[in-house]
Amino acid sequence: MNSATLRAFFTVFRKEVVDAMRDRRTLLRLMIPALLMGPLMLMMMSGLVASFEERAEKREIQVIGIEHAPTLRNYLERQTYTVKAPPADYEAQLRSAKLGDPILVIPADFEVMLAGGQPVTVEIVSDSANQRASSGVGTLSRLLQGFGQERASLLLALRGISTEQLRPVKVEERDLASQQARATRITVMLPMFIMMAVLYGALTAALDSTAGERERGSLEPLLVNPAPHGAIVAGKWGAVFLMGMMVALLSNISFLPAQQLMRSDSLQAMFQFGWPEAVKFLLLQMPLGAGLSAVLMALAIRTKTFKEAQASATLVMTAVSLTPMVSIMNPGAEANWHLWIPGLAQNALMMTVLKGEPLTLMKVMPSIVVGALLTFAGLLFVTRSMRAAVSR
Repeated sequence: MNSATLRAFFTVFRKEVVDAMRDRRTLLRLMIPALLMGPLMLMMMSGLVASFEERAEKREIQVIGIEHAPTLRNYLERQTYTVKAPPADYEAQLRSAKLGDPILVIPADFEVMLAGGQPVTVEIVSDSANQRASSGVGTLSRLLQGFGQERASLLLALRGISTEQLRPVKVEERDLASQQARATRITVMLPMFIMMAVLYGALTAALDSTAGERERGSLEPLLVNPAPHGAIVAGKWGAVFLMGMMVALLSNISFLPAQQLMRSDSLQAMFQFGWPEAVKFLLLQMPLGAGLSAVLMALAIRTKTFKEAQASATLVMTAVSLTPMVSIMNPGAEANWHLWIPGLAQNALMMTVLKGEPLTLMKVMPSIVVGALLTFAGLLFVTRSMRAAVSR
């Protein structure tokens, strides 16, 4: 690259950056959501976790017919649970999600059946569409299971039979996941927000520097300059890439102070996102940002109006937003081909960072290669399109 080409590149690059910064209204629409994304997302997640923790600390269960089961009431109170009566219209409230606790229904012959050694059927009423109520079903089931085991143990002890015969096998669970890995079950959507920040940051600049200038009539005068078309395209792409990464930087940084707003102490302890993670996130987004910038410019250069370019860019936005869903809908180990799909690769790599696992060159290299190929192909297409426009 000679000095004239380099000067043309920086001239176009500076011009496009100044134009992007001059449109303050559009710039604010990009920057403000990027800054608020981290705090809002973490506040919502921590609020959800805090609500579950608050309900667990209250240790309250709602029971119908507890007067028919004094032995069960005694057991529940010994487990430090408070028994409350549910509202009369509990089924309607469960369906409408106004009631966040499952209901335990005890039959009138509970004690009679229990004294006769016959199994008693109790009912746990919930609504699977009501997530808060569904989460409490497990607690009720464990309490009833504990009551049944205690009852059986007492009966065996009265007959001189060791209670150990009820548990011939003891099970101890050992979780190999680290605290950071367990936190990713809640923060699984975070990488998608970061990728969308890159996309939205580059989107406006890419469309404005191609279809926007064509619509305003300023693209053709630029192309008749003696500067190489490749340098002009590279300068425009550099500005688009810079805008995308600026929004990504703000989005990454917003998660740092947002951690102080978490209401859940347990989530705050698990979610470890500091400057090292923010830097890794930003570096992992660079291949995606470079490739998307070139692809968006390639789509927009063939359109005649800004609105038409926006419609074409919708395909890219939809594809990027859907790629993380592949790993969410297919839990398990990441397949090797995931690392070769733009968006899906960044999602997998950022999840690796959130889990506290090391990044290897073999994992990162496919995304770099694909990003470089997309950038080269996109810029080549834009350059040829501009040359064709001048020759017509």
